[in-house]
Amino acid sequence: MLARAAWSLVVEPGDATAGAVVAALGAPVALRWAAWAVGVPTEQAAERLRRLAGEASSTPGGRAPTRAAEPDAPVMARVLARALPRWAPRLAALDARPALDALAACGGTLLVPGQVGWPSRLADLGAAGPLCLWVRGAPSLSVLARRSIAVVGARAATSYGERVAADLAAGVVDQGVTVVSGGAFGIDVAAHRAALAADGATVALLAGGVDRPSPEGNRNVLERLLDHGGALVAESPPGTPPTRSRFLQRNRLIAAATGATVVVEAAWRSGALSTAARAAELLRPVGAVPGPVTSMASAGCHRLLRDGAAVCVTDAAEALELLGPAPVRGDDGPLGDVRRDASGAPGGSDGSPTPGGRDRSGGSGWCDASGGPGGRDRSDGVPARVLDALPRRGGVPVDEIARRAGLAVREVSGALGRLELEGAVRREDRLWRRGDGGRTRGGRPS
Repeated sequence: MLARAAWSLVVEPGDATAGAVVAALGAPVALRWAAWAVGVPTEQAAERLRRLAGEASSTPGGRAPTRAAEPDAPVMARVLARALPRWAPRLAALDARPALDALAACGGTLLVPGQVGWPSRLADLGAAGPLCLWVRGAPSLSVLARRSIAVVGARAATSYGERVAADLAAGVVDQGVTVVSGGAFGIDVAAHRAALAADGATVALLAGGVDRPSPEGNRNVLERLLDHGGALVAESPPGTPPTRSRFLQRNRLIAAATGATVVVEAAWRSGALSTAARAAELLRPVGAVPGPVTSMASAGCHRLLRDGAAVCVTDAAEALELLGPAPVRGDDGPLGDVRRDASGAPGGSDGSPTPGGRDRSGGSGWCDASGGPGGRDRSDGVPARVLDALPRRGGVPVDEIARRAGLAVREVSGALGRLELEGAVRREDRLWRRGDGGRTRGGRPS
């Protein structure tokens, strides 16, 4: 468990290479290998990794061999050549204890795959799945996620969108379904608030640490859901600030953990559309709420409907249809789930995942050093991550930017050069700071 906590400090969410290495070796051995590998030639690191993976799979009672553990040697070397420099800045001063202490201080728990309470649907993310989850509130996420719907949408929501989100959330929790969203302004908080008002359970998956739920304006609602059987969940450790790339990676968790996703309002390029895309990749049902044809706030929903990527949802009953019928064999209620989990026995279709997962996204971890499933958004690119890592005031050196962004120093240096040409950053001696002009960026993805 400590090793997985350490890995979550080393890598950014959705790092499929790290996931593949951990799946092949186990978290403790993988961490020791990574600490050694960043100081040796890539080919030597790759050769030792292959040897350790072979030993792990051949040991009686050891890890089962996986597709992710047996790539071609040249492919492994190329991927590691990208991944190891990204891990190096954080491995240099790695200490997971402060993060664990911060989690304990706010009454949280750490969940890892295989534990009772781990949502098994996350296994569908394969190597890009979370290495652990930092949780405040109800620790048995498998109970909350077993019958759940994601209600997502734009931050800049209209009164129409907020009303529909509230009606949907209240209607589904009345049927014992958990509402999952991202805790953001607009549609997210409207769904959380309505679920609480209906005395239902709701879960907020955060892009930053659970010790400081953000945005600050929604903190009261996010803290209140803890008293109503809900949970605050993050893939990143306490103290981690939310960034654009982490919002997008958070969206993949919302899509994977739930049984269906409903997009209530979304502009043409809304981040909520990334949640819908991830859900579709994972073969989850997707619904979209239509809005006025004159409303730009619904253009993304209309796009999903027109492209056949989502079905039309106008009320809670139609949202529940996406989930299908409720279980009927004595495990359809939350009390039955709680009793089963409390006994320590895995339950139903949401028991402990197997190493490597089902990986419906098709990613083995050896095709993209950073990647989860699906295409990349510009907000998840290297320049955007570099810009997010720069403080609002003052300057920082290149190696500190690399550590904050989870990138290699050479990647940061290249991105800074491009951003400097655009006027987005400027250099003062050896420090880099935000510029006064250049590219302008919209709000964070939903």
